[in-house]
Amino acid sequence: MKCTQYYPVIQTDDVAGTTAFYVDHFRFKLAFESDWYCHLQSQEDESVNIAVLKGDHETIPEEGHGTVGGLILNFEVADVDAEYERSKAAGLPILKSLRDEPFGQRHYITRDPNGVLIDVIKPIPPSPEFLAQYAPEAVPA
Repeated sequence: MKCTQYYPVIQTDDVAGTTAFYVDHFRFKLAFESDWYCHLQSQEDESVNIAVLKGDHETIPEEGHGTVGGLILNFEVADVDAEYERSKAAGLPILKSLRDEPFGQRHYITRDPNGVLIDVIKPIPPSPEFLAQYAPEAVPA
């Protein structure tokens, strides 16, 4: 299968509120908007997309109705320190404060109104202990 696009779809009871959260705090723009589905595209990279869907919409099989749970969205960024300060200034909940991890990430974790965790990451060089676990072409710089 050759994908032409890939993006997560967040099922929620609050399409408008969830959409506003990603537009206001993570620089997405509306590519499609209805009361039951919104397609969001990054203002900075057209290949980065998220969709927001009413959790009980008729297009979803009944056994799939519900809201999102157990999901983490990772956003890799160039300046995680600036994003951290911006998130704090906006009053977003900081569930894990900005830190360097030995496995090769500088990151912090917040969440959206549905409880979806958002891990904002800048890859950093891993410790020697973790370096051995990386494929040579995948080592963060």
